[in-house]
Amino acid sequence: MGDTGHDLQLLSEHGAFGGRQRFYRHDSRTIGLPMQFSVFLPPAAERGPVPALLYLAGLTCTEETFPAKAGAQRLAAELGLALIAPDTSPRGAQAPGEADSWDFGVGAGFYLDATEAPWSAHWRMESYLLDELLPLARAALPVDGDRLGVFGHSMGGHGALTLALRHPGVFRSVSAFAPICAPSQCPWGEKAFTGYLGADRAAWADHDATELMRRQPAAPFPAGILVDQGLDDKFLAQGQLLPERFEAACAAAGQPLALRRHAGYDHGYYFVSTFVADHLAHHRRALG
Repeated sequence: MGDTGHDLQLLSEHGAFGGRQRFYRHDSRTIGLPMQFSVFLPPAAERGPVPALLYLAGLTCTEETFPAKAGAQRLAAELGLALIAPDTSPRGAQAPGEADSWDFGVGAGFYLDATEAPWSAHWRMESYLLDELLPLARAALPVDGDRLGVFGHSMGGHGALTLALRHPGVFRSVSAFAPICAPSQCPWGEKAFTGYLGADRAAWADHDATELMRRQPAAPFPAGILVDQGLDDKFLAQGQLLPERFEAACAAAGQPLALRRHAGYDHGYYFVSTFVADHLAHHRRALG
């Protein structure tokens, strides 16, 4: 598993559970800036392409958060799953106000393509992931592009649900930890969508998992969607996450959903690491 070419700069590589944890940088055509991502390759990747999960992190996080905090590599090595984790936004754009708040701008890309200036120049995370990062991973790394799943946490849970619903056929499985389920109806989403997409709420609905599920003519993931939510999550109490609205939309669409509510768990990575094994197993079953 040496260097890959394909304009990827290998920043570091670490042995982990018989596989390799890597960090890469590349010049992104879509973003117009350098972007970084991490990938864990299990031992099975030495023998040929393996199924892969795209993990989308939450507000303020980077491509390092998941591999450092989630404790997923041991089971991913056993299951033969690659784990790909991008950064959460462009960096270095020097857009006015990009670092003024923790929930908008840097570290807060919301996994969509901005249409409003100045964000539209670089904040193109949806196109970056679908049109650049995943094809790059398929070309440069031993991953099976026909067996992809997507999952994420918080803002990244929003990203996982919406990208899975917006791009049918790309991802064969989806799950989320404490996702922002109805961003057009919560303060985080209202702030981000106004800034990135403008005042027209009709455009917001195209990036709202609850609204997207309501539009489904049939269950898009008949094998089920897994969502875990801690009941001691302060952002649940503040009305930022609204899982009950996604739950209702899934019920109306006939979409099987395991929404598991856990007493005593908050919003952080102690929660994520507690249940990450269930998510890897969920995806492994769906990916065959």
